[in-house]
Amino acid sequence: MARRARGSKLGLLVDTNVLLDIILDRMPWASDAALVLDTISRGSARGFVAAHAVTTVYYVVEKEAGRAAANTAVADLLQLVSVVAIGAAELQRALAMRLGDFEDAVQAAACLSAGADYLVTRNAKDFKGAPVLTRKPGEVLASLV
Repeated sequence: MARRARGSKLGLLVDTNVLLDIILDRMPWASDAALVLDTISRGSARGFVAAHAVTTVYYVVEKEAGRAAANTAVADLLQLVSVVAIGAAELQRALAMRLGDFEDAVQAAACLSAGADYLVTRNAKDFKGAPVLTRKPGEVLASLV
């Protein structure tokens, strides 16, 4: 993982579960997750999301809250974060990680491609063995104080 230059902003790849916590107001996680995105929106950190997470967010939000809510959620998200492209190299890297869940491995590969400092997730155990540093939303907020 690339080391951050002194004075540069923290890079955060936000996992799908954290995005859905915010959008669907899933308690008790929504508050910390929203504060992470607020930190990104204020420019105190750089935010990233894997391209495949955007389609997953749209799908889940549309099922739970309708098409208009899904359109708004994705449009708002795209205003806040940079989308990390997922191509053959990221998919090969994910396969090589041999994590229990391929989607988690693709998230980790996107984190590496973005050069993000942390993968922000509620499910750090799912990334055990991946070559990325994970942090829960609350942990990220504590480190920014």
